[in-house]
Amino acid sequence: MTERFSLTARHWSRGTAFSTTGQRRSDLLTRVDRTGFDQLFDMSDRTVIVTGGTRGIGLALAEGFVLAGARVAVASRKADACEAAAAHLRGLGGEALGVPTHVGDPDSLAALVSATVAEFGGIDVVVNNAANALAQPLGQMTPDAWTKSYSVNLQGPVFLVQHALPHLVQSPSAAVLNMVSVGAFNFAPALSIYASAKAALMSVTRSMAAELASSGIRVNAIAPGPVDTDMMRNNPQQVIDAMAAGTLMKRLAEPDEMVGAALLLCSRAGSYMTGQVVIVDGGGTPR
Repeated sequence: MTERFSLTARHWSRGTAFSTTGQRRSDLLTRVDRTGFDQLFDMSDRTVIVTGGTRGIGLALAEGFVLAGARVAVASRKADACEAAAAHLRGLGGEALGVPTHVGDPDSLAALVSATVAEFGGIDVVVNNAANALAQPLGQMTPDAWTKSYSVNLQGPVFLVQHALPHLVQSPSAAVLNMVSVGAFNFAPALSIYASAKAALMSVTRSMAAELASSGIRVNAIAPGPVDTDMMRNNPQQVIDAMAAGTLMKRLAEPDEMVGAALLLCSRAGSYMTGQVVIVDGGGTPR
């Protein structure tokens, strides 16, 4: 069932109100009250899966969801990293689970869903954050590189949502968040494998939104610009400097600067948003 959320405890209607003397007066009913406002970004009693959730943007998102009250399952390939991230999140006062997962393997994704449901009883939000940034220039590309990239960057998000779907449809506040990239919009020399996969995921986001709206599941995406992560630091310094200089703010983002947009898209604050791609890039991508 689609979530319908009112910011007030009482119903109100639009229109002009009149006094007993017949004079026009303002409609003074409160549109936003304290209770409704305080619930906007509250993720209490929701379970969130975050892939690639043990470092960088994914860990920052997991921290944000936990601090907003959610139960969080973090997934990545390394078991020790998963447990360390889960322990860190529990140290923030939340409920957290680490599940070793290969996002490119549909069976591993099914196991992630099963483990999450077994621990927390359901799934309300899926955050597809894991990515493979493999880059090969034209003339040097290999079929294996395309397969590895697309299995993680595109196939994985699709099949994770598919495995989670029976649980999402049972949630009164279901949401899917796909992390894409400004590379889906911009010229991306030598990055066409990665950029094209993210562009495809952006298209899938819109298709999912259209298909799942009737089930009350909202689907949106965030397109980060240059963010100071391990993936970014694998680039030569001159490349990093050029990406930072290409933004109006002339710097890299910190991973936690993605949290606000993610909470917006996954919480009641974004209850009338679906099929959208929010660009968070310091002013680097005019649209």
